[in-house]
Formats: sequence, structure tokens, C-alpha cells
Amino acid sequence: MRCNEEENPSPLEFKVIFEVGFNTWPHCLQPKPTSMDHPQNLTLKGLYRIAPALFSVVLFGISIWAIYKQLHQYRLKDIMQSVGAIPIDQVILASGFMLLNGVVMTCYDALAIRYMRQSLAYRRTALAAILSSVISNNVGFALLANGALRYRFYSGWGLSAVQVASLTAFCNLSYGLGQMTVGGVVFVMEPIAIPKILPLPISIHLLGVACLCVVTIYLIFSALSHRSFSLWKWRIPHLPLKVSLVQIAISSLDWMLAAAILYVLLPSSMLLSYPAFLGIYLLAQAAGVVSNVPGGLGVFETAMLLLLSPVVKSSSLIGTLLAFRGIYYLFPLMLSVLVFGLYEVRRKRTELAQK
Repeated sequence: MRCNEEENPSPLEFKVIFEVGFNTWPHCLQPKPTSMDHPQNLTLKGLYRIAPALFSVVLFGISIWAIYKQLHQYRLKDIMQSVGAIPIDQVILASGFMLLNGVVMTCYDALAIRYMRQSLAYRRTALAAILSSVISNNVGFALLANGALRYRFYSGWGLSAVQVASLTAFCNLSYGLGQMTVGGVVFVMEPIAIPKILPLPISIHLLGVACLCVVTIYLIFSALSHRSFSLWKWRIPHLPLKVSLVQIAISSLDWMLAAAILYVLLPSSMLLSYPAFLGIYLLAQAAGVVSNVPGGLGVFETAMLLLLSPVVKSSSLIGTLLAFRGIYYLFPLMLSVLVFGLYEVRRKRTELAQK
């Protein structure tokens, strides 16, 4: 095929070009170079793409160093003894809160499906919600993993890519609103002391006020507006006020139950109220989410050690954190991977049987 400026390839030629690949395109069909194709700009684009991963690795390394600084004076035997010293009734209570938390997780997708006026059985939305949430919380880059897993489930149940994206955005928005609601109330009513090693640009009290302002604006928007709006790169859909209130209630309960799992595992001698602990937990989880480290591993523990060190001995606290990670992260992850594997095997068998 010749590359004349006035000659257009036939549909068949376009099909062949597409199937062979970009590198075999004739010169006249390749896109014109742009300013972003300059070697220097391509290098910047490459660095921009790997920057989040580098940030996570660096933050993970700093967290491990901080944990070592907190615990180097303790022996491993002492830490393991602190794990074994947790009373069995506290472990059972924490496990009960974990199960309740799992039930609440299913409400995100159930509410989204109802809002989208789709017809799916609760057992399906519950399966997608729990497996997507648990696995994405453990593997890092939770937003991307969450969307990919939900697409895997819902695309097989008849939802389009756009519908799955809307559902995922609904769940992520709910999750963030709940964190801001609970955090706003706690930071205003029970402002906590932040160590100097963890400087914040504003006080905890002002942070709480800011969170409550965002939630209030969102609710006013839900009540008065009837259209979606764009915020930077995100499109915020309009939800009826009743739906917005329910999504905030679900997410707030989710956060409070997750914090309760760790709170009941702490030594009974600790003189710290649940509301004050809840604020500490929310800050530590926010640090873990921002880091993109899988499960916030190391980052969450570092923040908890620094924030709770005035009231709990580090060796006792790290044992509690290990027990919490096992109950809230590791055990649900192992169970979710097993269920997901069985689901994929069953799905594959169904596809083969239909051929």
C-alpha cells in the first residue's frame, strides 16, 4: 500500500493494519509527533507513572524503620507473649465485630444497585461487595483493584462497563463520606494530641470542622440540586437526600465497627475512651490509604504506635496490632481468595458447558 496524501485505505486495509499492530502502520497513517513525544517529556511521563509506586516503597521503608525505632528495645519473645496474653473473650468479641462489619460491607453494593434500579439478588451483590472490599484492601491501590474486581463480577451478571463504573464510584464516594462524617464529629468533640513527628498543616479541631463542612455541602447539594456536577477530574452524581443519608449511615457504621475490632483487643488497663480512640484509628487508616501500601502494612502500625504510645506500651500495642491484622485483614483475605477461586472455577465450568 502506498502512502499518498490523498489515498485513503479501504476498510479491509484498516482491519489488517489494526490487527497487525501499530508498529507495522504505514508512515502516513501513524499519528503525528506531538510535544509530549519529545524524549524529555516521555521520560517525565514515565517518572509520573511510577511515582506512586516509588512513593509507596519509600513510605513503606520509612514505616519499617519507625517501627524498629519503637520496638528495638523489646525482644521478639516479649511481643509474642503480648499476642498470647490477649484474653480469648476479647478475641471472640473482636471476631463478632468483624462479622458485623462484613454484613455492613454488603450494604454498599445493595444500596447502589437499588439506586441504579437494577435487579440483582442480594447474594450476588453481597459476594461482589465483600470479596472486592477485602481483596482490594489488602493488595494496595484499593480504588483500582476495587473497580477491577467489581467489573469481573458485575459484567458477568449483565451490567455494562459504565454501570459498573457508576456502582464503584457510588461505593467509593460512600466510603469517603462516612470517614469524613465520623472523623468530623470525633475531631470536633474529642480532638486528639498529635506528636510533633507527625505534623499536620491544620489543627485536629479545624480538620474536623472542614470534614463536617464537606459533608454538609454534599447533603445540601443532594437536597436542593437535581443535576450532577464535576469536581476536577471527578463527576459527582446527584443522589436523592434519602439515599445520601443512608449511604453516610452505612459507611459511618462500617468505620465504627472496624475501629471497634481493634479497640476491644487493646489492654483493658488502657485509659482511653472509644471516641478518642476512633479519631486515632481514622488518622492511622487515612495514612495507610494514602500510602497505597498493601493493607497499609507498616504505615498503619507506625501511626498507631506513635499516636497511642503515651497510653499503651509499644510491646503490648504491637501484639494487639498483629492480632488485629490477623482478624481484620489476613483471615478475611484467605477466605476471600478461596471463595473467589471457587467462583472462578464454577464460572469457567459454566462457560464450557454452554459451548
